[in-house]
Amino acid sequence: MQTVFTQQSRVEVPLICGPMYPCSNPELVAAVSEAGGLGVVQPLSLTYVHGHEYRAGLRYIRSLTTRPVGFNALIEASSRKYLERMSQWIDIALEEGVRFFITSLGDPRWVCDRVHAAGGVVYHDVTEARWARKGIDGGADGLIAVNANAGGHAGRKSPEELLAELLPFGLPVVAAGGAGTAQEFARLLNMGYAAVQLGTRFIATRECKASDAYKQAILDATAADIVLTERLSGVPVSVIRNAHVERLGTNAGPFARWMLRGRKRKHWMRMIYTLQSLRSLRKSMSSADTSVDYWQAGKSVAGIHTIIPAAEVVRSFAAALP
Repeated sequence: MQTVFTQQSRVEVPLICGPMYPCSNPELVAAVSEAGGLGVVQPLSLTYVHGHEYRAGLRYIRSLTTRPVGFNALIEASSRKYLERMSQWIDIALEEGVRFFITSLGDPRWVCDRVHAAGGVVYHDVTEARWARKGIDGGADGLIAVNANAGGHAGRKSPEELLAELLPFGLPVVAAGGAGTAQEFARLLNMGYAAVQLGTRFIATRECKASDAYKQAILDATAADIVLTERLSGVPVSVIRNAHVERLGTNAGPFARWMLRGRKRKHWMRMIYTLQSLRSLRKSMSSADTSVDYWQAGKSVAGIHTIIPAAEVVRSFAAALP
């Protein structure tokens, strides 16, 4: 099935393995791309979680597949040092041949300028029309529509509502959230999406280095087990309800709420949350202790019942297309 997305990304199947902290290990990224989809590098996952020197990690992925891979740039301007590092990572990714970029948070103008100069494309994460307008004004070539079924930082609108809101902008739109089965994948494409981004489905694969306990939690969960917690980043994040979540609750405390309401001080609170969540989520990759972990997942858990190779996910989803 050819769409604007497959033409721009140069892949065979309109399917993205979404960037996941901490679950985007190189072997998973490469396996999805090799099977005909688009694996996307999450640089903090590549370096901080899985221990690769950044350029060497990109070259390791390239040794596993010669097919296109993408790169995720989180560009919120909360730390000058972080943005400097992200700028360097983008330059290195371009040097290593990456030409598809997904930007999240912030104004993507500077990323678009750099990527377009190298002949690449940029898709921007959005949850509603106002963020789409910001991304388009910044030069984005497409939109990743993060809906209410997504894992991690989910949106608030259904796939149907979000598509209707974004299609008038005239750019290709990718559905992100809720595709745990081949049938749901095909349904989203038939609605008018140019591609579908999967996250949770690829955690429950053999290539993903998430712990067995994490993977089993996905197999055991239902859509009703997915809850939103503010305690990871200060904004709602979709996780699996477990003993840890039940014990701590899902709402930010009074001090955190006060910090987050301030225009300047909210960045400090988000930095505190980020440091805490980096440690917590990294631990979730290897821990078997269900009482101390946050496990990010979306409502697509309802259709995920087996741990299979990533290539089988891509092939079985592609087979559902007309």
